[in-house]
Amino acid sequence: MDDHPIIPDGAPARTRRPRSSARTRWALGAATVAAVVGIAGCSASADSSGASSSASSASSVRPGGAGRGDGSNARSGPAAGGSVGTVGNVSTSGFTLTTSAGQKVTVKQTSSTTYKKGTASASASAVTAGSNVLVLGTTDQTTITAAQIVVQPTGGTTSSTAAQVVPFKQGAPSTAKSVGQVPADYAEGSGSVVKGTTAYQAAQAALTDYPGGVVDRVVKLSDGTYEVHNIGVNWPHHVFVNKDFKVTGAN
Repeated sequence: MDDHPIIPDGAPARTRRPRSSARTRWALGAATVAAVVGIAGCSASADSSGASSSASSASSVRPGGAGRGDGSNARSGPAAGGSVGTVGNVSTSGFTLTTSAGQKVTVKQTSSTTYKKGTASASASAVTAGSNVLVLGTTDQTTITAAQIVVQPTGGTTSSTAAQVVPFKQGAPSTAKSVGQVPADYAEGSGSVVKGTTAYQAAQAALTDYPGGVVDRVVKLSDGTYEVHNIGVNWPHHVFVNKDFKVTGAN
């Protein structure tokens, strides 16, 4: 006897789907799980790579992400540093600052902030829009909580190396060059972060010779010299300062 159903004239024909075996269903399920695991594995790998890349950029300073005015290669975690530039908007709690390379900085003033105009003591009123100032304090990316603010002569001081600073430009690769003397055994990530007066002296030396960026940390190397980490510019990323707080090289 024919076991196929009788299809009335004019009725749409139906195609019978072959039943999949339990083994086939198991194989398909396993393949799906494997695909999901594979995707998850790729995602984890990408995340790990991204984290590694971020850590590297904080050290090697490759401003390709931020820095467009908010700290290209900023590391996480506040540390002693500073910046120098022209004062913009002034309020009772602080002011904005624009460096010679176009980096935007937010400066916070506190009750413990001290002021100088040149070498003489001054008050907060010495900081006015348009004035050129050196700010030293705790840097958190491009925000500085000022410990000391020095109002400098109009136009600031221009060093012979200032013109070598390469401003940050979105998408532009970092300039790869070294000038002067770079410690022979220097390796990115080596040394220990320093704070207080020592860090401020090293930061000021670096900012005097290479203005334009933001110093977000100062590291003491094994030979007693310092590496000043510079963000917000495409070059230099590291400025090297000797024990007498004189700049010896940069890369």
